[in-house]
Amino acid sequence: KPGEQKHSKEPSSLQGMHLAVVACGDRLEETLTMLKSAVLFSNRRLCFHIFAEDSLKPEFEEKLQEWPSSYTKKFEYNIYPITFSVGNAQEWKKLFKPCAAQRLFLPVILKEVDSLLYVDTDVLFLRPIDDIWHVLKEFNSTQLAAMAPEHEIPKIGWYSRFARHPYYGTTGVNSGVMLMNLTRIRNTQFKNSMIPSGLTWEEMLYPLYQKYKNYITWGDQDLLNIIFYFNPECLYVFPCQWNYRPDHCMYGSNCKGAEEEGVSILHGNRGVYHDDKQPTFKALYEVIRDFPFEDNLFQSLYYPLQSKFLDTVHTLCGRIPQVFLKQIEKTMKKVYENRVIVYLGANHRY
Repeated sequence: KPGEQKHSKEPSSLQGMHLAVVACGDRLEETLTMLKSAVLFSNRRLCFHIFAEDSLKPEFEEKLQEWPSSYTKKFEYNIYPITFSVGNAQEWKKLFKPCAAQRLFLPVILKEVDSLLYVDTDVLFLRPIDDIWHVLKEFNSTQLAAMAPEHEIPKIGWYSRFARHPYYGTTGVNSGVMLMNLTRIRNTQFKNSMIPSGLTWEEMLYPLYQKYKNYITWGDQDLLNIIFYFNPECLYVFPCQWNYRPDHCMYGSNCKGAEEEGVSILHGNRGVYHDDKQPTFKALYEVIRDFPFEDNLFQSLYYPLQSKFLDTVHTLCGRIPQVFLKQIEKTMKKVYENRVIVYLGANHRY
């Protein structure tokens, strides 16, 4: 594509699982930790699409190549510049957080990719991406994207109390974890509040921004809420354990799915990985960040995590450690069971 800088071979795993992230400013370490969690726990091959400022590209290249081959063979990646196909690039770049609006343009840029999971840099996978990838098969004939609610309780949700623009459902949706069928997005005419007939995704973005820019607080997430307000049949809604944020436990536990099944994807928004306001989230981030790529996940990841959690019991989130540990434990047990089966199978041949 014009202007694209290749830092690896062209992605060949078009049938694999595609993961996109946008990194600007000081998000290098956070993004690498997210990618690390994806590789640690996933089964099928991954293809990373990393959108980054020019200054970060060589650093991503250097850090990813330092990973051991036992992990790098599980994925391939491509690094793209920050680009916006319509409207004023500087306006888009400054919308909410630096470069966050790039996610709106993924269907336009990644024309050869059929489906994609977009996540914010402050996301951590606590189970295989394969499991959320399977949700694509649950889409009905009109659904083309999936997100989780912004809040579980309307009376204390942000959108239901403060929004000055249309939003999806009763509490809006959070765009930090977004599963997309890009082919369907590219082929759909979207209902909108600007003209009676439908508009394509690319045609709609800039006029929509111009119409609502004085009313939106959360930038691109607000635009997505407006789009799906007018096109609710296009959205599949995840349960909260697929986008678990401090709001789900800091005022008391309000994500029933996580209580029952454990957290599947952790979203450390509000900068909680880097301050002391939510030590349970920070503990998980630091343990995955510092995991030395050893084979023993229990010894070098699970046990340090249990130990760190003991220091967080004075917080509401820290009082429910099983919510954070359940999926990690389940995933690691599967990893070891598979290794034992492979080992026994190999020995059986002799």
